[in-house]
Amino acid sequence: MVSGEKKLVQIGKVKEVYSLEGTDELEFRFTDKISVFDKVIPSVIPRKGETLCRTAAFWFRKGSELGIGTHFIGLTGPSSMRVKRVRVERDMSRIDGSSTSILIPLEFIARYYVAGSLLDRMKKGRVRVEDVGFPKGHVPEYGEPLPEPLLEATTKLEETDRPLTDREAMELAGLSRDEWDQIWEAVLRIDDVIAKEASSRGLVHVDGKKEFGFDDQRRPMLVDTFGTADEDRFWEASELENGRMVELSKEAVRQYYRGIGYHEKLMEARERGVPKDEEPPIPPLPGNEIEKISELYREMYERLTGEKL
Repeated sequence: MVSGEKKLVQIGKVKEVYSLEGTDELEFRFTDKISVFDKVIPSVIPRKGETLCRTAAFWFRKGSELGIGTHFIGLTGPSSMRVKRVRVERDMSRIDGSSTSILIPLEFIARYYVAGSLLDRMKKGRVRVEDVGFPKGHVPEYGEPLPEPLLEATTKLEETDRPLTDREAMELAGLSRDEWDQIWEAVLRIDDVIAKEASSRGLVHVDGKKEFGFDDQRRPMLVDTFGTADEDRFWEASELENGRMVELSKEAVRQYYRGIGYHEKLMEARERGVPKDEEPPIPPLPGNEIEKISELYREMYERLTGEKL
């Protein structure tokens, strides 16, 4: 290839990745596709890719202002950005404490409210109320703020994300305790900025996930995307004051599929061990839902960043 020429190297659920010949950089191109429950919906959401790209760029700049390393270089178009390349190593035995310019094979999830699946996990005792600062015997309610953030890591490169203990996560990714602590410190610092920016525009930051890599000097840096309506959960602050949790993220799409019974059928199939290619196919979104979700992503970009699309 000619120097600087782009080559498609990966097609993900919502973005395409291109290598740039003769450089250590990649280009992310965000599509208008949308996925839930590890299923790509056979519908596209107008301008969704643009909102994700520009929202992520906004937060990467905020991270840099905090002195947190990122792989972000700059926008190359409304729906594309240039980033530093990191190696994706799927053979965990080849990752250790000396690996550099590499993706850390974990997702780092910080939760600040009882939301999503957390309530069920707490009811089943998988997460103890004491683990998040509640007194023993406390009965949690959906929408309740956690006294302490719940910080969790899951696998990143396995077919299905798997929750890990701190020790398991550090061993899997070849992280030292100091590196582990540095990453979580960065998560909490950037989430503090997200929460403040969101609050100033009438939003509540409920939870979110982030990914990290190591640069060529083995310094942690934020990679992929975060703080968008895809990776994070946001609620309407005024409605929360009245006891209502109004979802302003991709969770609204998940709720649609729960409402039509698809999620229940899918979970039943997975519990039976049905092969992935034989799971119930996810139906497309109807036109009115597409319009509503497109407007939601546009609104969230503007409310999170304070900028017009």
